[in-house]
Amino acid sequence: MKLPFTKKRDAAESAQATGIPEGMWISLTDNSLCVPGYTSLDKNPDIMTACRTIAETIGSMTIHLMQNSENGDTRIINELSRKIDINPNSYMTRKTFIEAAVMNLLIYGKGNSIIRPHTSRGYLDELEIIDPMRVTFQASGRSYKVIIDGKAYDPDDVIHLVLNPDQHQPWRGKGLQVYLKDVANNLKQAAATEKGYLESPKPSIIVKVDALTEEFASPEGREKLAENYLKTAKSGEPWMIPAEQFAVEQVRPLTLSDLAIADTVQIDKRTVASIIGVPPFVLGVGEYDAKAWNNFINGKIRNLVVGIQQEFTKKLILSEKWYLRFNNRSLIDWDYQQKASVFFGASDRGLVTGNEVRDQLDMSPREGLDELRILENYIPYDMSGQQKKLNQEGADT
Repeated sequence: MKLPFTKKRDAAESAQATGIPEGMWISLTDNSLCVPGYTSLDKNPDIMTACRTIAETIGSMTIHLMQNSENGDTRIINELSRKIDINPNSYMTRKTFIEAAVMNLLIYGKGNSIIRPHTSRGYLDELEIIDPMRVTFQASGRSYKVIIDGKAYDPDDVIHLVLNPDQHQPWRGKGLQVYLKDVANNLKQAAATEKGYLESPKPSIIVKVDALTEEFASPEGREKLAENYLKTAKSGEPWMIPAEQFAVEQVRPLTLSDLAIADTVQIDKRTVASIIGVPPFVLGVGEYDAKAWNNFINGKIRNLVVGIQQEFTKKLILSEKWYLRFNNRSLIDWDYQQKASVFFGASDRGLVTGNEVRDQLDMSPREGLDELRILENYIPYDMSGQQKKLNQEGADT
């Protein structure tokens, strides 16, 4: 006799006969919904949400070309800074370009993201993101080769972003696949179980008949029974059935709450958030917390960005005094009043100009606010020594 639920049974036939969604099966040992096969991490919505949040956040950061100087680093604005920050690729904005590169690093490239620079007459012309499916790596002594479409490139000829360096080949990234495999399977199983329960409703009422005569042995007979005794004309109208022939019982099947699916999913989502490095509320666990978000920016985002800006500087910048820096300050969740207080205090002490304060408050600059001033009627910084209270000549003793 053919078992009603087996892996070997045709999926479409099983789904039609049992009400279980196609792609699932029933375990004969524990009667649980199971999902066969392997699903890549990019098919898991929680993992993709976490990784997409990181990619979008890094993509939102402006890229500054900086120069070392004796009095501190200064920002340079030229054609090179515009190329990298505005249009690194002819077909993408900087935000889209960086997002794609980071998604390759986190998910698609399994810890490796390859970008190939193109030059024209000695100048940087384009940055091309290489599909991870086109890339392989080959060890070569103490170094390695990057194979793109069968052609070997030296590491100095490409930008190679690495996540989680391999133990034996530290120039190659391992990514997050190993750490996320088990928790991804748990989330997949929980989603399948929930879907199976929702799409395969169980009866809540069972009617016991005293004896199954030939009249009730066929679907037509059972339909006649329901028509005569169970169906009513009005909602809420009671049933009238012979007490000697029928007994009605209410059945309460296991619910998702009974199976603790929600609690398990919450734990697994927190695990995903912890491994990838995003706040749990990104995955819908808990409420938004500004402090947790700022820790995310100053922690996970900053650590990833340091590696990216170092690799970009190493491969794209020739001057020893220049470097690239991602501006993560714009991503900090400032309270507006707190932000104003900080910069007003810095302005009172002559550390920033009025226009710098206005810029932080998203206001346009105004004339006469480019000088450093300090408290005491906000006089120019170079006149602070001429205040009357500091000049005691001619005063009575």
